[in-house]
Amino acid sequence: MGQASDTAVTHGDEKGDGSDRLAPCTLRQVVQYFLRLGAVGFGGPIALVGYMQRHLVEEKRWFSEQDYKEGLALAQLAPGPLAAQLAIYLGWVRGRVLGATLVGLAFVLPSFLMVLALSALYLRFEGLPWMQGLFYGVGAAVIAIIARSAVKLVRMSLAKDWLLWTLFGVSALVTAWTESEMVWVFVGSGVLAMLIKAPPRPRAGTAAMSVFPVWMLSGIHGPATAGTLWTIAWYFAEAGTFVFGSGLAIVPFLHSGVVDRFHWLSDRQFLDAVAVAMITPGPVVITVAFIGYLVAGPVGGTVAALGTFLPCYLFTVIPAPYFRRFSKNKSIKAFVDGVTAATTGAIAGAAFVLGRRAIFDVPTVLICGVTLLVIFKVKKLPEPLVILAAGVIGLVVHQAFGLALEVPR
Repeated sequence: MGQASDTAVTHGDEKGDGSDRLAPCTLRQVVQYFLRLGAVGFGGPIALVGYMQRHLVEEKRWFSEQDYKEGLALAQLAPGPLAAQLAIYLGWVRGRVLGATLVGLAFVLPSFLMVLALSALYLRFEGLPWMQGLFYGVGAAVIAIIARSAVKLVRMSLAKDWLLWTLFGVSALVTAWTESEMVWVFVGSGVLAMLIKAPPRPRAGTAAMSVFPVWMLSGIHGPATAGTLWTIAWYFAEAGTFVFGSGLAIVPFLHSGVVDRFHWLSDRQFLDAVAVAMITPGPVVITVAFIGYLVAGPVGGTVAALGTFLPCYLFTVIPAPYFRRFSKNKSIKAFVDGVTAATTGAIAGAAFVLGRRAIFDVPTVLICGVTLLVIFKVKKLPEPLVILAAGVIGLVVHQAFGLALEVPR
């Protein structure tokens, strides 16, 4: 394990990419940043990775563009939620395993606690109709934030490279057309960029239930059994292991299992779970805690969250040293550039897909348009304030006109 103390260091001087001009930072500062981002970072995974790029690379200069691009590429290639894996990787860059662990916990914990509290209220009052109103406004504003993030990533990642622009376009079209993020597009883009820009040269010689009170296991169907808890653990671990792309990619997978296969929730309850994820800060995948809570109480929520996030932690921390060790290799760097271009295209395509679902009438068009104008004109405006204003407007409009939202598929 590398140095993980609170001594302020400039970690970028390992590279020759100009990162020696990075500002010094401590592990404590990085953890505090991700704790704050987990508490006030609204907008879902694509917006969250945009916040990290803007705050940590552009404004604070704690990480280099190469650090960010490597983390984004690894997060996109490995299964699990995109934003959480990027956060864990950046924590690893600063403090190795300790840094990755502390950052991962700091990033997830605030939204996890908020979701558990909302889950308890949901059970107590048999639903929270106001959540749909907030989601109505928040969803439209989030599209504007995602669009800005995509523009900034394009400027940072593609420059005037025709190959990267081509990979970007293909990935954007595939994502928009299929409404999903396909790992073969990212891998293929990386391999193609590597073969064209820096083909590798071969080298010779390389080769137990009574522990918990009943209320901690009780969901909408009453106390859960040990078998149900095991099913929750296995199913959500499967979701964290085999679902690639942004946290939003997990929604169709969860719907097929939670609603259609296990019949744990109804369509309406599942929509409420997605709404909870969108109106709370932090990774959108935290919706699994809400689902687990409704099925098996606080213990179910905790088991679902652990099952989902533990695989993504391992899939980031274990390959990180090897991924970074070979990052100076021209072929690997070309591969990372290709994956980053495809990831940026997927983000643009996802903005189109999500926009069709979140912007469907005059009020949502106006909310998105005004949000886009404001965030491009007012540079220092905090995103949480924008999201809060959009949520309040959405709540008022939703209640006044009785608008309904569709169940995401």
